[in-house]
Amino acid sequence: MAVGLRPTTQFLPMAVAQIIRPLVRPFAEFFRREAAGSIVLLLSALLALLLANTSWGVAQYFPTIWDKHLQIAINGVGLDKSLLHWINDGLMTIFFLIVGLEIKREALEGELSSMRQAALPIAGALGGMLMPALLFALFNRGTPTAGGWGIPMATDIAFALAALQLLGSRVPLGLKVFLTALAIVDDLGAVVVIAGFYTAELHLYYLYMALGTWAALVALNLLGFRSLWLYLCLGVLLWYFTLESGIHATLAGVLLAMAIPSRIGHERAVLLRLIDDRLRFLNHEVHGADADPRTISEELEHLSDTISSPAQKLEQRLHSVVAFGIIPLFAFANTSLVIDASVFGQMLSPLALGILVGLTVGKPLGVGLLAWGAVRLGWASLPAGVSWRHLWGAGVLAGIGFTMSLFVTLLALGEHSTGEAVAKLAILLASLLSGTVGYLLLRTTPKIPAS
Repeated sequence: MAVGLRPTTQFLPMAVAQIIRPLVRPFAEFFRREAAGSIVLLLSALLALLLANTSWGVAQYFPTIWDKHLQIAINGVGLDKSLLHWINDGLMTIFFLIVGLEIKREALEGELSSMRQAALPIAGALGGMLMPALLFALFNRGTPTAGGWGIPMATDIAFALAALQLLGSRVPLGLKVFLTALAIVDDLGAVVVIAGFYTAELHLYYLYMALGTWAALVALNLLGFRSLWLYLCLGVLLWYFTLESGIHATLAGVLLAMAIPSRIGHERAVLLRLIDDRLRFLNHEVHGADADPRTISEELEHLSDTISSPAQKLEQRLHSVVAFGIIPLFAFANTSLVIDASVFGQMLSPLALGILVGLTVGKPLGVGLLAWGAVRLGWASLPAGVSWRHLWGAGVLAGIGFTMSLFVTLLALGEHSTGEAVAKLAILLASLLSGTVGYLLLRTTPKIPAS
C-alpha cells in the first residue's frame, strides 16, 4: 500500500502548489500590475498634455474632441452623452467595480478581515482623508471653490504602489500590504463622499428602480445563483437607473461588486473530493509514458476556474483591462487641457494651495498621526519590519492623488469651470512632489534587522 501511494505523495506538494497558485495570483501579481499600469497611466497623461499644448498637427482636436457626442439607443431608450461623459460615467464604472471587488475581498479574507489587522490602515486612511479636507477647507473658506474639499482626500493606489515597487527589497512587504489596505479604505471613503456630497439632484423614480435592481442582485446571491452573465446584465440596468437617478453612475460599480458572490461554490468535502480526483488523474498523467505537460497545466487551470468564485473570476479578468485600458484612457481624456501662463500664475490661489498643501502635507500628517494614535492606544501594531519612518514615507506616497482626485474635481467644480485647469495642474504638481519625496524618504530608510 505504501509503495502504491508513494508517487501520489511525492506529486502532492507540486500539484497543490499548482492549484493554489492561480487562486492567489491576483494578490501575487497585484503589485507588478499596478506598477506597470502606472507607467502606462503616466505616459497617457504626458501625451495628452503634449497634444493639447503643441502644434503636432492634432492641436485642432485637443481638447475639444472630448466634447463630441455619442448617442446610444435601444428600443427608443437611449443616452446622448459627450465622449468625456461616456468615459467618466461609463467606463469608470468598471474601475469602481474593481475597487468594490478589492474592498470586498480585503474585508472578507484580507487585511481588513479582522479588527486587529484593519485598525492600522483604517486609522491611517481616516487621517489621510480628514486632514487634507480640513486644510483645503481652511484655505478655501468663504470662496466659490469651498466645495472642492473632497479633491485632496484621495490616494492613487497605482502610482503609490509603483513607487514602492521601484524600491524593491528596500521596503518590507508589510509596508506594501499596509499601503494597499490604506488605499482601499481610502477608495471606500471616496465612494461615500461622492455618494453623500456630490449628488446634485435626485430623481426618486430612477432611484427606486436602482435600489430594486440592487435588491434583486443581492437576492440572486442569497439564492445561490453564480452566473456572472446574469449579474453583469442586471448590472447594466443598475448603472442606467443610477445614472438617471442623479447619483453618480460609477457607484453602480461598487453596488454590483457587493452583490456578486465571493465564496467558493463547493462545500469543503466536495472541494476536497474534486482536488483528490484531479490529483489522481494528474498523478497518472505524470507517470504515463506519453505524459503531456500541457494536459497537466490545462487540468489545473480548469480546476482553478471551477472552484473560483464569480468575484475572483471577474476581478482576474478585468484587472488588466482597467489598469492598461480604462484608467490610462481616463487620464488621457482628463489631462487634455491647455495650460497657459495664467494657470501657473494661479498656483498661489486658495484652490491650488488647498490641493497642494492638502496632498503634500495633509496626507502624511493625517496618516502618521492617526496611525500613531492607534498604536499608542493599543488598537494596532506596526507590521513586521516596518518602522515609523517607513510609515511616514508611505503617508507621503499617499499624497499621490492623481486618478481619484481628478475624478472628484469634475464633480466638485464641474467640467469647463474656471477652476478646473487650476485644480488639475495642482493635482499633477502635488502628485509629482509627493511621489518624489516619498520615494527618496523610503530609499534612505534603513532596514530593520530581522529579530
